[in-house]
Amino acid sequence: MARSKDKGSQEVNAGSMADIAFLLLIFFLVTTQIATNKGLTLLLPPKQEDDEPIEIKQQERNLFKIQINSEDRLLVENDPLDDVTQIRTMVYDFVLNFGNPSDTKKGKGKVSDRDVYETLPGSMKSYIARSLGSDESSDGPGSAIISLKADRGSSYAIFISILDELNAAYNRIYGERVGLTDEEFRKLNRNDPRQKELYDRARLGIPKAISIAEPSSVGG
Repeated sequence: MARSKDKGSQEVNAGSMADIAFLLLIFFLVTTQIATNKGLTLLLPPKQEDDEPIEIKQQERNLFKIQINSEDRLLVENDPLDDVTQIRTMVYDFVLNFGNPSDTKKGKGKVSDRDVYETLPGSMKSYIARSLGSDESSDGPGSAIISLKADRGSSYAIFISILDELNAAYNRIYGERVGLTDEEFRKLNRNDPRQKELYDRARLGIPKAISIAEPSSVGG
């Protein structure tokens, strides 16, 4: 008996293709990691309950001013500065100036500038006596404030570079106070009770007072 040559047309059933494509789309959406810019991790002060701003009078000598314009040029203490790395030493000297140390006990630990000075190692005291103590710079660590103001046209890179120098200056102060380098202090594990005690002792009475002002308009 002759076999029929007419096998009919062959078709692929595409009815489920849309479902498969949808499942693949869901899979890639769930598993793909999208890189995002997390920005800066900064501790902000709590919101004031009153609408009226609190006016705090601060002596000019207790403010160390850093300004960045839209072309990333720096003005530090009203003088142009080309080398960002110099800020570290300048801030170190400013915070530890002890030009007019206060006897008023402040902060959580209730310590004064004079109390802080007495806890410093001999090497730091010698440096302060020899090179610092100007009546035109900060009264003491408890009063010293770093003011950083950028322009809306300033680059992210220069802003981060300056913040790194400011943090490095404070880490140097804290580290030297307890016999560590700035890098060793930075790496202290605060989950370890002994290292946490060292960390707290290094910072006692020397707040990291960095004020970041509202950026000015482009070109300012």
